[in-house]
Amino acid sequence: MLDFFNEFNQIIGSYAGITAASYIAAVTILVVFFILAQITNFIFNKVFKVLASKTKTNFDDDVMKILNTPIFYSVVFLGVYQSLTYINVFSQYSDDIWKIIKSMMIILWAYSISNLVSLFISELGVKFAEKTKSTLDDELMPLFRKLSRVIIYFGSFMFLLDMWNIDITPFLASAGIAGFVIAFAAQDTISHLFGGISIYFDKPFRVGDRIQLESGEIGDVLEIGIRSTRIKTFDETVIIIPNSKIAGSKIINYNQPEAKIKQKVEINVAYGSDIDKVKKVLLDIAGSIEAVEKSPAPSVYLSELGDYGLKFLVIMWVDNPHKSYKVKTTMNEEIYKRFKKERIEIPYPTREVIIKK
Repeated sequence: MLDFFNEFNQIIGSYAGITAASYIAAVTILVVFFILAQITNFIFNKVFKVLASKTKTNFDDDVMKILNTPIFYSVVFLGVYQSLTYINVFSQYSDDIWKIIKSMMIILWAYSISNLVSLFISELGVKFAEKTKSTLDDELMPLFRKLSRVIIYFGSFMFLLDMWNIDITPFLASAGIAGFVIAFAAQDTISHLFGGISIYFDKPFRVGDRIQLESGEIGDVLEIGIRSTRIKTFDETVIIIPNSKIAGSKIINYNQPEAKIKQKVEINVAYGSDIDKVKKVLLDIAGSIEAVEKSPAPSVYLSELGDYGLKFLVIMWVDNPHKSYKVKTTMNEEIYKRFKKERIEIPYPTREVIIKK
């Protein structure tokens, strides 16, 4: 057996100048790194994943699952390179071998990092969605995930080209020209997109808020999309406004900072009416309406001595903007009934014509 080993050593040595001991050492290195990879895999499966499974969410479980594969194969790739380097079989190609191994590791890690970033974006999106009522969450999160993948893959591709000493200037120039052309062709879409993003983060209004547009229309926000916002008016019609326009205009939000709104009601009574009695009746009516806030309490003012009667102004705070018109309707109905009962006259325009003979 010893004679055979010496003879094999001489044959290999005469062919490549490498001893059998070098091969054994190289195989040993490869086996050691493979064992290290298995140990890493064992730690992930038996320690980290077990700890992650005890938490309330699946987020950490997914992170462990994503990181396990690239770490395992990175250790194996390093073992292969160290093994080949030790036996020095391909000494003149060692740099290229290392570049090939690094390229595989870059591709593997780029894929894993893109999945990891996508997972983080999804997790943050869920938290944002819990805090907001906007449907924009469902549209922005997929967009951010796709953009993150494009950025990571493009950066990895540029890094690979640079590592292989390939001039990336033409690629960057082409990407710049293509980006300029796309941006010019889709400038309206991009402006609407950034308008939607600004609405999402600035939160001037949310789904369900009652708002008044700069043009005067009042309605409830139905949906906030990436390109446009839908508002339902009192006429049961839907106004669709591009986000770029609504983000740059003045908006009145009746739900902010608090979900209550001031409601005014004007009423005329005939001259000669008891002012104190009129005020008391109006305050009683306003205070009896459930949606009217008790603090600040309703108030009544004699606002004007009109041509046909005394003008009173009732100011109330309604606990929800959506109830404002209902409160006004209820107030007018009760005023008519109570004034009739209390014999308070509501005047109407009259003309006195004097004919001289």
